[in-house]
Amino acid sequence: MSTKLRLIILSFLQFFIWGSWLITIGAYWFQTMKWSGAQFGAIFSTMGIASIFMPSLMGIVADKYVNAEKLYGLLHILGGVVLCTVPLVDDPGLMFWVMLLNMIFYMPTLALSIAVSYSILKRDGLDVVKDYPPIRVWGTIGFIAAMWTVSLLGLEKSASQFYVAAGAAILLGLYSFTLPACPPTAKDTPSRSLVDVLGLKSFTLLRDSKMLTFFIFSLLLGAALQLTNAYGDTFLHDFDKVPEYQDTFAVKYPAMIMSISQISETLFILAIPFFLRRFGIKQVMLFSMIAWVLRFGLLAYGTPDSPGIWLIVLSCIVYGMAFDFFNISGSLFVETQTAPSIRASAQGLFMMMTNGFGAVLGSSVSGIVIEKYFTYADQSKDWPGIWTAFALYALVIAVLFLFLFKHKHNPQEVPDADTHAAEPVLSA
Repeated sequence: MSTKLRLIILSFLQFFIWGSWLITIGAYWFQTMKWSGAQFGAIFSTMGIASIFMPSLMGIVADKYVNAEKLYGLLHILGGVVLCTVPLVDDPGLMFWVMLLNMIFYMPTLALSIAVSYSILKRDGLDVVKDYPPIRVWGTIGFIAAMWTVSLLGLEKSASQFYVAAGAAILLGLYSFTLPACPPTAKDTPSRSLVDVLGLKSFTLLRDSKMLTFFIFSLLLGAALQLTNAYGDTFLHDFDKVPEYQDTFAVKYPAMIMSISQISETLFILAIPFFLRRFGIKQVMLFSMIAWVLRFGLLAYGTPDSPGIWLIVLSCIVYGMAFDFFNISGSLFVETQTAPSIRASAQGLFMMMTNGFGAVLGSSVSGIVIEKYFTYADQSKDWPGIWTAFALYALVIAVLFLFLFKHKHNPQEVPDADTHAAEPVLSA
């Protein structure tokens, strides 16, 4: 089996695990278990909490003590075991701790999958920049395949979706032990201070007003991402309660409709270099924020039948711009604005703000707000109001960003844009 094929399998299964439950857990939570929105928000915050510290800690272990592929495999096996216990949980409070443990095992594998792939590609003399992006695309395909699998098997409201994820996790964990060795690269280097090891020196960037502004908006946009992941699928499932919509394709297979978002991601990644060269980093990030407004605004008026279904489909299409344009151009901004000595930790800070603190903020606050202001006595939800509120949130961010973020376009920043398409981001 060729190196590329082996890494394609790794990338496919890495995101198949996540796609098996990330988008559909809302349907299980609200439709089957009938638990509250505030508690559901806490569930989605678990990935943010884990992202704050686990990738750095496991990175230290892989750098100094354990082969990266073995650590990667062990984490997936442990995560798979935890996922097997999710169907046994009948209390939302306990569910939080179980999912937090699962995320503690899963979130560091996102970065480790990159480290393992890069190590193996370099060992075989392949070009990371050229050869890795086509491999990473299979991660998105894996995410989509998982959503379709769960949807076609009728498991979107069922606890069995977690068994699907668990099976893929354990399979990937065992498979990882067959990969070429990726030994620690800093095993014999002198130990540095904890501040250096965890990359905390990058926090000195916050002394600069432009960088502080950028990272604040990164946090706020990270919150927006969690809103669409958490509530998109269950929004479509709620139409099942309306007789005229019960037999529509979107209600029967919501995850398949929402998977258009991931397909859109792969297409917009290809457009990023052109937009960066033509408009610059600030404008591209602003386009992302406007796309978030459209993402939520279109859902507010979408319905499962024609012509409303086309608003939902269009919302899924603009998601690709909303997600990719900020994450990849933001990563490029960090790369071009920081010193080489702290560049890696600065990228970690960017991920921490978007997928750590931003995820916790978006998940926790949205759950409380939906429960308090947009949930009726019979536990049904005012979805047009919810999506409109989210759209207004994104609009406020866009307007503030336009006036507060000061950055002049420099075409010399752009040639590296293709490189950053290969960087890990927390979505499919």
